[in-house]
Amino acid sequence: MAESFGTMLRSLRHAAGLTIEELSHASGVSVRAIGDMERGASRGPQRRTVEALAEALRLDEPRRTALSDAARAGRPRQDAAPGACEPPRGVGDFTGRERELRLLRDLAARTAEDAPAVVAASGAEDAPAVVAAVSGAAGIGKTALAVRAAAHLADLFPDGRFYLDLRGMDPVPLDPGTALSRLLNALGVAERRIPADEEDRAGQYRALLRGRRCLVILDNAAHEAQVRPLLPAEGPSMTLVTSRRPLAGLEGVHQVPLAHLAAGESAALLRAIVGAERADADPDGVAQVADLCGNLPLALRIAGNRLQSRPGWTAGHLAARLGDEGRRVESLAAGDLSVAAAFALSYRQLSASARRGFRRLALAAAPDFGVPMTAVLAELGPDEAEDALEELVDLGLLQSPYPGRYRFHDLVRLFARARLSDEEPMTAQRQARRRMDDWLLEVATVAGRWFEPDYGAPPSGWSSLVELDSARQAQEWLQAEGAAWLAALRQAARAGEHARVVEVAEAMHWFSDLWMHWGHWPEVFELSSGAARETGDRVQEAVHLNYLSWARTYCQGRHDEGERTALRALELAREAGDVRQQGWALTYATWALWGRDDRRATETGLEHARRAAECFRQAGDPEGYAQAMLSVGNGLRRLGRIEETVRHGLELLERLRDPAFGGTPVIVAHAVGAALDLLSDGYFALGRWQEAADHYREALVELRKRPINRATAQTLTNLGRALVELGRRKEAREAFQEALELYEASADAVRAARVTAELTRLAPVTTHGATG
Repeated sequence: MAESFGTMLRSLRHAAGLTIEELSHASGVSVRAIGDMERGASRGPQRRTVEALAEALRLDEPRRTALSDAARAGRPRQDAAPGACEPPRGVGDFTGRERELRLLRDLAARTAEDAPAVVAASGAEDAPAVVAAVSGAAGIGKTALAVRAAAHLADLFPDGRFYLDLRGMDPVPLDPGTALSRLLNALGVAERRIPADEEDRAGQYRALLRGRRCLVILDNAAHEAQVRPLLPAEGPSMTLVTSRRPLAGLEGVHQVPLAHLAAGESAALLRAIVGAERADADPDGVAQVADLCGNLPLALRIAGNRLQSRPGWTAGHLAARLGDEGRRVESLAAGDLSVAAAFALSYRQLSASARRGFRRLALAAAPDFGVPMTAVLAELGPDEAEDALEELVDLGLLQSPYPGRYRFHDLVRLFARARLSDEEPMTAQRQARRRMDDWLLEVATVAGRWFEPDYGAPPSGWSSLVELDSARQAQEWLQAEGAAWLAALRQAARAGEHARVVEVAEAMHWFSDLWMHWGHWPEVFELSSGAARETGDRVQEAVHLNYLSWARTYCQGRHDEGERTALRALELAREAGDVRQQGWALTYATWALWGRDDRRATETGLEHARRAAECFRQAGDPEGYAQAMLSVGNGLRRLGRIEETVRHGLELLERLRDPAFGGTPVIVAHAVGAALDLLSDGYFALGRWQEAADHYREALVELRKRPINRATAQTLTNLGRALVELGRRKEAREAFQEALELYEASADAVRAARVTAELTRLAPVTTHGATG
């Protein structure tokens, strides 16, 4: 009869001349655990414990092997039921997920390589069992990853790998009691020995896994309550749970959220499915198919299978078919695989309010949206809307890139659009869109007026679903919802709501300076000038053509078009007899001419500026007069008439600082800053560096009262250059650094690069270990 583990251990300890306490100290295994082994109370300790004891006893290889064999023989074993809970077949063309597989292997390795100190700390082999929860949207590849991991980790789990589909998306998911019965049967427990009580089954299951190195895959879990009874407490096993929900309520679980594949991985998966020859014959088509599938593994699998089943098709041919948005989701079906069916399983799990929100959010034109817009579309209160959005995120039907914002995957958006078309009458859809557009344009107007000198904060009593209690909140809303309110503005223009289009664009006049890099101001002011033209109001059309001239000049750099647009505004203002708008048209034309950077254009611009100043003087518009006179000074500077520039700047400053000048204080203060900036440029050109630096600093004080990033950054850049000439390199570096941050915030890469070059020239030079 083979010697028992306990007898063999005692004999080896005596041979080594060690007491139980000395062996415990050397191995890290507790005194109590060694005593239990030698008495036969613990007949088959785990491998890591045996290895620690063998190391402490300094056993040679034959005796080490004999001790391991004795421990293995002492572990109770029951033969698993053949084929029960066998993992499904994996796919040979599995692609990507290297990071996740590496993470899962690292977690699995903990069950095999836990240090004996863990055992010593507790006096028993009770290291917590490893549990990982893989979550993600429908079709993201959770099951494929779990099955791949089962094969990838086979060497770490010699006692078996088991798989159970919990049917979480079924109307009635698998109940924990039935799941435990199947797992126990797979572990070799006869049906008659499985307890009737669910808690007893769970206890029996945990006891069995405490002594076994098994991998258990619980696929497609519905919720935490279904999974909890199926998780082992301690031991060397590992459980891998997959679910469309994040299962955030499970304690002590390693979360492994799955994202969509990268573009390169998607193309690689298609290539693996259809073969290198077909993929290489049409690489552009493969890339298009991957993009149209939204890098969703299920969609890519279906697309690849369709190409395989149709040898005459190229990837480009399939891409053309998938290009039809109205049929794309339905086209992604092959046999019993269907993207629409996968999404539908999640959709059926939703509450009524979440379903309604999901459908109607397909109407949102913006790439992402927040709680307020959802509340408007779905006719819900803010709290209900947020609950609905979080429910959609939990089931993978929406993504939440950052707190408070949500977005669709492209294919899910198309599925939502189909559900809206099938389940809601056209009248309800139109009403929902109208509510959304009305709300967006109303809030956009109120938010934009925060920056208009004649408005500011919202009128008392105004309320909406968003807080606009400060200019900062207004700016954040306008930027976050820019794509949404622009889409609503386009719709209003199509619907012939001309007065409303003009009203919204007018509210954006001053705000547009603060968000110059947005890229859509030309369209906004094209819409508004066109709407004004439709109303027959020539003065209003001239106003918005001037705004459009600014957008073409400063946002697009299309200076010739900017000049032509301003001159058209000048014609309309003359026809209407509006002297003030003539002054503004001449001013905008001047700014456009400066972009040409040639002497004749500058001379023409200077002439325009002088005429504009006269128009503003006649119209009694001090603010416009200040802008025109600044343009006169800039024209002189551009023509190299520096002494005249300085005299002009000093005279203009004196006039602007006269209390009798009039005008809106914040606008005049900005003009004072610009005049100081102009004067500084003159001093700089004359080599009067200290006077230039002093006036640039004064200018910044005024300009920061109503900061426009690019203007402030240009003044900081010029200040830095003056400080360099004065040898004040540290101060210059600070000015350049602040300018760089402002240019980067404005997405002005060209000017940012210039300032970076200035900073590089100022970098300390190291010589023989010293810095200078």
